[in-house]
Amino acid sequence: MPEQRDEETPRYTRYRARRRLIPERDGQPGASAGARVLPSPKARAKKTGDGGERAGWRRWATPKRILLGLGLAILGWVLLSVVLFLLSSHFERTPPPSDVSAVLDPAGFPLTSANNILVLGSDRRQKDSREPGAETTGPGRSDTIMLIRTGGGHAARLSIPRDTVVEIPGHGLQKINAAHEFGGPALSISVIEHWLDIPINHLVEVNFENFPQLIDAMGGVTYTGGCIVSKLDGGSANGGYTLRLPAGTHHLDGKQALALARTRKNLCEPDETDIQREEHQQALFNDMKSRLMSPSSFLRMPLIAWNAPPAIISDMSGVELLGLFAALTVGGTPATHVLYPTGQVVLPSGEEGLTVSEGARRAAVARFMAG
Repeated sequence: MPEQRDEETPRYTRYRARRRLIPERDGQPGASAGARVLPSPKARAKKTGDGGERAGWRRWATPKRILLGLGLAILGWVLLSVVLFLLSSHFERTPPPSDVSAVLDPAGFPLTSANNILVLGSDRRQKDSREPGAETTGPGRSDTIMLIRTGGGHAARLSIPRDTVVEIPGHGLQKINAAHEFGGPALSISVIEHWLDIPINHLVEVNFENFPQLIDAMGGVTYTGGCIVSKLDGGSANGGYTLRLPAGTHHLDGKQALALARTRKNLCEPDETDIQREEHQQALFNDMKSRLMSPSSFLRMPLIAWNAPPAIISDMSGVELLGLFAALTVGGTPATHVLYPTGQVVLPSGEEGLTVSEGARRAAVARFMAG
């Protein structure tokens, strides 16, 4: 007898369809009548508002990944600043005269080895200056003379008043700032090395033409002190610049900071001497350093990196300058020291100069070298 088929057993039919190049969707031409295409999970999340997408972002944005992304962003910002600094050092920085390298003593990398840096600022003015008696040609006199010891854990500064009298070869007793006028930075280095009996490893000369741009790139500097009224390059009435600062704390832009650094005669305090001028300059230097360590300067880092090299004239390469700035940043803030005079002398020209005894000079040098 024929075998009875189980009527309750379901029958299955297999259909194979060819994959379409463009899938059909509801409402699109060509969709099969009555066919229903299920929406994607993303579309369902949008329709139902179940937060599927947000949940996906939360799953991705783990604390570890956020920290990693932040670290990579910071690293990229720093690398951009370094590249801009090196490019600016190569294309925008002015090298010193060729005779400077012959009078400098060799030293290790500024970040890891102790280096003595001579910082000079000339009183030479622009050719269109209307200041009476202003120096507009030649190297000019060095109105700013500061020694910085940094690197390898050292941090010390020593300012030398420009009216200090020393022996300048071929010129006899002269104010120390005249060495720059007679023989440029090379003679200044030789005279200071011989007078203090210390090695000088590098030169940094402030380029006052570009110095204001650096201060503005940093967002300005803060100065606290007494009243200052100074007329530079003949003052505003003669096409120059007049600085007026009441006693107290002030936020200075680039032009104001440059005027303060160059101020020789404070009309508000006529009794001030060159000692106060050196103290003003060191106060500016301290605030520049503090500002470089602030969070706001980190945001400005690429702008600062590009404007720093044009503001200085130095024998150091871009990499060495990076090491110098890194050493100054991590080396702490040393106390302000000025080589105070112990007497006065009248020069053959009739000018009055300042003298420093041998004992005072040796004590200042020992403190500087130990810093």
